Parts: sequence; C-alpha cells; structure tokens
Amino acid sequence: MAASNTKSNTRKAILFRTSVVFSGMIVFAFLVVYSLVKIQHIEGAKWRALADSLSTRVFSIEAVRGNIFDCKGNLLATSLPIYDVRLDAQCPAFMDEELFLNNIDSLSFGLAQIFKDKPARFYKDLLVRTKKAGNRYFLFKRKISYNQMQAMRKLPLFRLGKYKGGIMVNERTRREKPFGMLAERTIGFKQEEGAVRVGLEGYFDQQLGGKSGKRVMQRIAGGTYVPIDDELMIDAQQGKDIVTTIDINLQDVAEQALYTNLIENDADYGTTILMEVATGEIKAIANLTRVREGEYQEKYNYAVGESVEPGSTFKLISAMALLADGYMTPKDNVDTEGGQMRFCNLTMKDSHLGSGVISFQEAFEQSSNVAFAKLMQKHYSKNPQQIYNHYKNLGITEKLDFQLAGVGKPVVKGPLNKSWSCTSLPYMAIGYELQLTPLQILTVYNAIANNGVFVKPLLVKRIEQAGRVIQEFPMEVMNPSVCSKEVAKELQVMMEGVVQRGTASSLRSNFYSYAGKTGTAVIANKGRGYLEGGGKSYRASFCGYFPAENPKYSCVVLISRPRKDNYYASKVALPVFKEIADKVYASALNLHRELKFTHKTFSSDLPQIALAEKNDVKQVLDQVKLSSHFHQDSIHPDETEWINGLVQDQSIALEPHIVGGSSMPDVRGMGARDALYLLEKKGLKVEVRGYGKVRSQSVLPGSKLSKNQLIQLHLG
Repeated sequence: MAASNTKSNTRKAILFRTSVVFSGMIVFAFLVVYSLVKIQHIEGAKWRALADSLSTRVFSIEAVRGNIFDCKGNLLATSLPIYDVRLDAQCPAFMDEELFLNNIDSLSFGLAQIFKDKPARFYKDLLVRTKKAGNRYFLFKRKISYNQMQAMRKLPLFRLGKYKGGIMVNERTRREKPFGMLAERTIGFKQEEGAVRVGLEGYFDQQLGGKSGKRVMQRIAGGTYVPIDDELMIDAQQGKDIVTTIDINLQDVAEQALYTNLIENDADYGTTILMEVATGEIKAIANLTRVREGEYQEKYNYAVGESVEPGSTFKLISAMALLADGYMTPKDNVDTEGGQMRFCNLTMKDSHLGSGVISFQEAFEQSSNVAFAKLMQKHYSKNPQQIYNHYKNLGITEKLDFQLAGVGKPVVKGPLNKSWSCTSLPYMAIGYELQLTPLQILTVYNAIANNGVFVKPLLVKRIEQAGRVIQEFPMEVMNPSVCSKEVAKELQVMMEGVVQRGTASSLRSNFYSYAGKTGTAVIANKGRGYLEGGGKSYRASFCGYFPAENPKYSCVVLISRPRKDNYYASKVALPVFKEIADKVYASALNLHRELKFTHKTFSSDLPQIALAEKNDVKQVLDQVKLSSHFHQDSIHPDETEWINGLVQDQSIALEPHIVGGSSMPDVRGMGARDALYLLEKKGLKVEVRGYGKVRSQSVLPGSKLSKNQLIQLHLG
C-alpha cells in the first residue's frame, strides 16, 4: 500500500513538472511571436530608420572655388574639374556573361586609346578581375579630364549608363595657376587639411571658397560608401571671383628682371614691387628664394612679410624730417668730418672717405652716413620724440593694413623704448636699429612722388559673382599730407640728383627720367654681429619712381646677400629697377614725352628703291601715295618679279631686274628676307651676319654659281 502511494506521488510530480515546462515553452513561443510582430509591424518604421542611420552618412560636396583675375581679366588662378571613375561589377552589364564577353575587347581597346598609358590587354585583365571580385565600388581611374570622362561614357558597356553600365563618376576640382610661377606666392594657396593659408587664396578664402553642398551615401559590403540618390543632395554654391590690381605683363617683366639679377649675383633672395603712384595699386610683386645654385622659386613673400633694416633708403625719411622742421635746406652745408665720425663707442664711416664740407643735397646724392647721423644727433638729441612723431605720421610705427595675411610688423624705436641708447638717433638716421618691410618703404617713397599724399597700397580691386560686382575696394588716402608740397618737391629734386650726379648716375636713361635712392646695408647675423665667415654680408636696395617729372610708377628692389664681388646697390639692385622701368616705359606710350613742333615740316625728297620684290614695292608706294612709273627703256615688268627704282621728274622710275640664270645676282641694298628668298631659291646656302640691309656679299655679282654654294651676306 505504501509502495503504491509512492509511485502515484512520483507520477504526479513528473506530470506537474512536464506541465510547467510545456506551459513555459508555450509562453516563450508566444513572446517570440509577439516580439516579431511588434518589431516588424508595430515598431518597424522606427527600427528601419535606425538601421538606415547606422549604414548611411552625409558627406560634404566641395564647392567650385572662385577665380582670381589680374586687372585686365587674365586668369591668375582657377579651378579645373577632374573626375574619379568607379565601377559597379554587379551591374547588369557585368552580370550578363554573354554581353560582357562580347564587349570586353572593344571596351579595353577604347580605354587604351583614351588614356594611352597601358595596353588594351592590361585593361581587359583588370576588368575581368573586377568582375570576378564583384566589387560594387571599384576605383578605376583618378583625376581624369572632362574630355577623357566624356569619351569613357561613349564606350561599349559604359554607354549603358550608371545603373546598367556600372560607371560612376565623382567630380572634384584642381586648383591651377595658368601663368605658373608668376606672382605664385602672392596668389598663394589654401591647404586641403590644416589651417595654413597663404596669399590671396588664404586671405580671401571665405569669399573664394563658396558654400559646400551635402550628399547622402550608404555603406555597402567592405565598408565602402556609395551615393544613394541624386535627389538626396544639396548642390554646392560656387565661390566668388576676385579681381586684383596685378598686371600679368608687368609681373612678367618684374619677375624676369629679378630672376636674371639673382642668378648673376648668386644672392639668397630678392623682392621687387611695382606700384601705381596716384592710386596705390600694385601692378607687380615678385619674391624669389634661392633653392639651389642657379635656381630660384617663389617660396616666401619678402615684400610684405619680411621686416629688415632698410639701410640708406631710410635717409629719405631723415631728410624729410630735417627739411620739414626747418633745420636744413638742400643748399645748406654740412661737414662730413672726412667721412668718419665716432658716436658713443661706435665709429661710423662713409663708403668713400675724404669728403669735407658738402651741401645737404650732395650728402643725399652721395649717401653720406656721417652727414645724416651728425645732423640728426645735432637737431634731435634734446627732443628725440620730435623725430619719432615724424615716424608715426608716416605710419611706419604700425603694421601696414594690407590685403594679405602675414604682414610683417615694423620695429621702430621711440625714446621710451628699453633698447633706446645713445647710438639710436645717429644709426636710425641711416636705416639701422629699426626694421621695415619693403612695402612700407615703398609707400613712403610713393607718397613723396605723389606730392605728399599717402595712399594705401591696394592689391584687390573688387569681388564679383557671375560678373556682378559684390564688393569694391576703392583707392584710400591714409594721410593727405605726410609733408608739405614744398618739402615733397625738394625731396623729389634731391632724388633726381641721386640719378643725375649721385650713387645711381651710372645707369641714367637717355629716354626718360627717374628718381630714387640707393641703399647698401650690412646684415647683422645672429650671434656673430655684422660678420659672417670673416667677411660682411650685404643687403642692396633701390627705391624710386618714374618718370621723374610726372611720376606714374614707384618701385622698390631688394637683393639679400649677393655672393659676387659687386654688393653695392648701384651694381645689384639698381639694374633691376632700371630694367623694369625700361620695359614699362617702352610698352607704355602714355609715358613718352609728347613731341612738339613749332611749325610743320615738309620734304620733297623721294626714297631710293633698292632691289626688292615687285608687289611689295607697289604696295608700299600705294599706301604712302607716292607717284611711280616703269622706266620707258626697261624690259616688260611682267617678265620679272624683282625691281629697283630711281627718282626721276618728281616721281619714282621703276626698273624690272632680271635675277634668273646661273650667275650671282647683286643683292646689295636688299633687305635680308628678300635676299635670302632670292638666293635660296637658286639652291644656295646663305650665311647672314649683322642687322639691317645687305651691305656686301662674298660672291661678286655676275659670278658663276654652283648648287649648294655658300654665300655670306654682311648686313649693316
């Protein structure tokens, strides 16, 4: 009985446990079904959105950067479109085996013809491997041109389009400077990554950069993102254009003159700026750094960013103060103490010792250090603030407000400065113990050339978008009178004297006048004072303007550390200024002096006609309306194409000239081109020496000729 009860209890326990487990399984199954229904239908939209958010990203679309133009509309910097091509190997064209095999050869041949870098076999193997791998976003080509991209889209398979043909094109831009190195540092750049911004590209980055667009892309197998739909895209807004004051033709002149001079003198670096006097517009700005012997590049903008001791070009400012304060006139005398004088514990010397009592004008022309140091010490030592006020009035104590980043900060001491000493006044008078950028020095000279009106230097004239002016930068007068017009005129005469009789007289021009001041400064080297390797290093400069009587352009040139024997400014910097001025003057008719005649002059003289081509002679005579006729005793004019002529009865008698046959014709008096044509037509080899018309010929007229015979023509 007891055993029977035990078995019954065990069975009940097992059944209970089984029921509990079964019930639990039913409940669990119900919960699973409920969760599936809830996820799929009730919360489906929520989870699908979350999945999309984890597999999609919003990418920026680079805006097309604005253009940079010179003052005449020439492109200085522009953005060119380049394209990256990717392939979808799971598109219908690649998945259709028959279609793929029927077109792979012609497609590969077409790619080889377009890019000309690899044979057709290479492209065929690449396409086959891409198909086998099933890559849906394979990078096929980088940085191809627009024409190459358009040609690709016309090839077999690819012509089926993005979805069927599997070709996907992503457009980017590449910044190009059409004129290469010309003004390269001034135009500048903006790095793709980082905060480095240089030149106009950096300073006007916000205006040039435009506004980026947005594109939604989805991640596929392998972690690659591909565009989803063109409708899910916000187009980028193109950047604005900027129009500069630079004239690329004048820039070419300035840069070439500087480059040639730097190579000749093997200097460390050089810079030059050409500015329009009346407006302050910068027409050219060149900066060249020595990268290796005989090679220079635009690596740094010394003209704007490098503050250096200006040397004797600063004497113009000292002269202005002495004249303006009434301490000196150009005719007043000063004793140069034989060209040597001691100030505190330092001895100052002139480059040419032996001078005695000379006029202030002569002291400026010969760039006497002693004269200027002595005068400044004499008149301003009791009140040095007086001279410092002149510096402040010129604006050289503060950093120049200019349309570029990285403008150099000047170092101009005042009497309250901690480094002020008993040598400060005399040495600042000649351009030491202070530092200025070349652009600052130029603005001062420009103001004197402009009769005392100080205009702000200008590099960008306006900002445009689609040809419409967005913002203009007009000429700005910073100081209407840095000195009186009378003082400005006196300084102009003194600078003309430098060119006529002084340190710049070796390069006077017979065609136009110019004025300025030379400067040869000894360079202080860190830790070694003013010595380097047992010798001195120099910085040569010249600053001036032209034409002197009606200034149109001002220009500064600075050459640092010339390694050749010539280091004086008159031998190093002045030739660059002169070459720039020569070429600008030659190309600008508005700078030429007007020819004035007191009465009209006529001449009855008629020209002599040397042996020349008949049609050319007739065309010239007809254009200048000169009477001509064929000599009555001459052969018929149609029998030859060459004629000469003599004056006869107030008319030109033309006479046909036979030059055929195997004898040497008389080509004396002919132009070189006609003589060459005539002789080479006879099968002769001609060697030409000199310029002008044929003065003599090595083979006498009438001599018998042979084929390939050498004839020498001397022109004069």
